[in-house]
Amino acid sequence: MHDSRQLQPLVLAIPALRGKRGRPRQRPEIVQGDRAYGSRAHHRWLRTLGITGRLARTGWPHGSGLGKTRWVVERTLSWLHQFRRLRIRYERCAEIHQAFLTLGCAIICHRALKISF
Repeated sequence: MHDSRQLQPLVLAIPALRGKRGRPRQRPEIVQGDRAYGSRAHHRWLRTLGITGRLARTGWPHGSGLGKTRWVVERTLSWLHQFRRLRIRYERCAEIHQAFLTLGCAIICHRALKISF
């Protein structure tokens, strides 16, 4: 399934955000995304939820400023794609894939901590 169809389930699945005292926020203030999410329908839907959409628009020149924070996500995905089982998903069962994803994250953290000490 194309990424653009996953915006709504992804935003609705975000857990309550802890922070200051009081009632926890149910939704983030800002959502960032690339050109796949830059449709008017996505912008409208995010506005109805009270979320500011920083989505790169389709057909507009580069310079949205998303690259400053997006590289963190891209770097992390490239680290996870070192593991073939995560790059090419063989598992049909979501729990098994989640287990390999957790294991991959643990290995990445172990390598990072091993280098820093």
